Amino acid sequence: MAALWSRKREAAADEALIRSLYEEHGRALLAYATRLTGDRAAAEDVVQETLVRAWRHPDALVNGKGSVRGWLLTVARNIVTDRFRAKAARPREVAETPASVPPVQHDHADSVVDSMVVLAALDRLSPDHRDVLLEIYFRGRSVTEAAEALGVPPGTVKSRSHYALRALRETFVGQQVALKGVAG
Repeated sequence: MAALWSRKREAAADEALIRSLYEEHGRALLAYATRLTGDRAAAEDVVQETLVRAWRHPDALVNGKGSVRGWLLTVARNIVTDRFRAKAARPREVAETPASVPPVQHDHADSVVDSMVVLAALDRLSPDHRDVLLEIYFRGRSVTEAAEALGVPPGTVKSRSHYALRALRETFVGQQVALKGVAG
């Protein structure tokens, strides 16, 4: 019971100390903090934090090393400096505008599906037709270069590429018709 009474007495003494500090130095602290921050609301927060620190370290107020007001003003300046440094360390927040919205990464699933469809259609072609398309379209060779690589005349390469593309076109049209029948 005595410990409880002692803690209540200490709390009352701490509250009285902070109240007297605020009454005696509150206006000067607020004016100083307002000058440092340029913002009344921020200055009020600084004064509150200064008084909280005084409450946590009452021995600094009564140690006889300098004035109490000087200690309070130094603490307030340090708080403002710390807040300024913390704000400067973080990137500035910017409101999002339609121009500043980051680009959306598009899903590559469509290109993967397209590649799979093309490869499946190529597998349905005869080896001669498939080889011609691979040389011309995938390896980027001219008709003459493809003819040399395949060991056939250029006219044969042209003929095979024509018929291979027609077969691919028919395969894709057939797949579209089948898909419409499933979706419909």
